[in-house]
Amino acid sequence: MIAAAVSALLLGACSGGDAGETASPSAEETSSSASPSASESESESSAPAETGEAGGLIAVITPSNSNVFFKAEADAAVAAAEELGYEAQADSHDDDPNKQSELIDSAISNGAVAIILDNAGADVTVGAVQKATDAGIPVFLIDREINETGIAVSQIVANNSQGAGLVGESFAAAMEGEGDYIELLGRETDTNAAVRSDAYHAVLDQFEGLSMVAQETANWDQQEAFTKVQTLLQANPGVKGIIAGNDTMALGAVAAVDAAGLTGQVIVAGFDGSPDAVQAIKDGKMLATGLQPAVQIAQLAVEQADAYIRTGETGQPEKQSIDCVLLDATNVDRYTSFALEG
Repeated sequence: MIAAAVSALLLGACSGGDAGETASPSAEETSSSASPSASESESESSAPAETGEAGGLIAVITPSNSNVFFKAEADAAVAAAEELGYEAQADSHDDDPNKQSELIDSAISNGAVAIILDNAGADVTVGAVQKATDAGIPVFLIDREINETGIAVSQIVANNSQGAGLVGESFAAAMEGEGDYIELLGRETDTNAAVRSDAYHAVLDQFEGLSMVAQETANWDQQEAFTKVQTLLQANPGVKGIIAGNDTMALGAVAAVDAAGLTGQVIVAGFDGSPDAVQAIKDGKMLATGLQPAVQIAQLAVEQADAYIRTGETGQPEKQSIDCVLLDATNVDRYTSFALEG
């Protein structure tokens, strides 16, 4: 049943759909292969008005670096840009569209030659990207797509649908196909939240014995997840598992389960492949997580920005996806920051 569910999931992902749910982000573990594949049949990026030599400022704009995932991608983008001979500046929009707009205005006024952006919302970011493009600054989106094509040069994301399918499969197997579970959802404005949830359910809903007794939004936040799971465990004492849209929420759930004295009795799974989640897996407090290749995606975006600045094209379609890999007790020893060795 699990294999059939996963097959259905992968077929669904290949058919296209919402932004963020397109194709399969290159194989994450699977993905250590460097060249991204097109997620949809789109043409390669068009040339900018002018091309030139490497150099100048690359602005890197991401959500808060208090989240280790966003810090990893920002650090990787800055390092890659500097290695290629650019100046780089990293700033955070904190998932605030207004702050994001201000940072893009600042990048324009500072004469940035490119913007690497993990955006603050699939819809609200469209205008901000258009503004930079109109100012002659190419934008390269990472991690999150926007609900528009043709204005960003590249949109490079992890294959959230494929990765969440792997997590859903592992979770269903650990639950032995039956029992009550809770789902923690991410921020509603982030396309990844819906994509991951849909992919979880493409697997879990195939099992009649699995029953979702609660579904709560914890906005990617650990403390919010901790508080909500505490309440939900009291209201649903028979819960056997918790599946979360990211590792930060999963770790909040792990803490709540531990506080309730239920460690080892309640299965917890997450998504992202964060170092803290990996440690929780090693400690036997967490089942699995879907590893997103955050570092690889950030590096690819900078490499494509460099190619575009120098030659007028990236050699890749606008939308690209990189596959995720399941991290569990069998392979966590090969983990390094948002990547898997060997």
